[in-house]
Amino acid sequence: MPDLPIFRYHPDPLATGSVEASNDPCEVCGLNRGFVYAGPVYSAVADDPIICPWCIADGSAAGMLQAEFTDAGSGLPDRVPIEVVDEISHRTPGFSGWQQEHWLYHCDDAASFMGHVGYDELMALPGAMEMLSHENDDYGWSPEQTEAYIHRLEPDGEVTGYWFRCVACQSDLAYSDTA
Repeated sequence: MPDLPIFRYHPDPLATGSVEASNDPCEVCGLNRGFVYAGPVYSAVADDPIICPWCIADGSAAGMLQAEFTDAGSGLPDRVPIEVVDEISHRTPGFSGWQQEHWLYHCDDAASFMGHVGYDELMALPGAMEMLSHENDDYGWSPEQTEAYIHRLEPDGEVTGYWFRCVACQSDLAYSDTA
């Protein structure tokens, strides 16, 4: 079985569950490479297509299916190059979440998606924990409400954290979502 393609902004799509082992052939290239994409596909021309990671990496899946794999534009800083946004949208595996997933950015670049996290994992990620502790400030949450919410985070729970790491400075980032 060949090694998976390298995704700068999603370094381990097997560990995150965005790519999984499968004997199904890819609907884009027709090959059975032993792995398929298991994340969201936003396409006007295909419902739940079977896509191999190689066709995501080279852009052929996005081109043939007129597809995007994540919402790369939410919270997009002005100084992030359009080429980065294109790579996130069209040549990087997305990830599944409760609501509309979105990518995080830092140091004028996209961050790498590292996976779903809960409170226990966040204890080792102080930067990500700090981000989450202010995530709901605009909604008037008290520190006690925020702390209780963060304690409920689980990697596969109804309240989930999404962990990213800056590709430039290695800062840990996160946002959360709930069912």
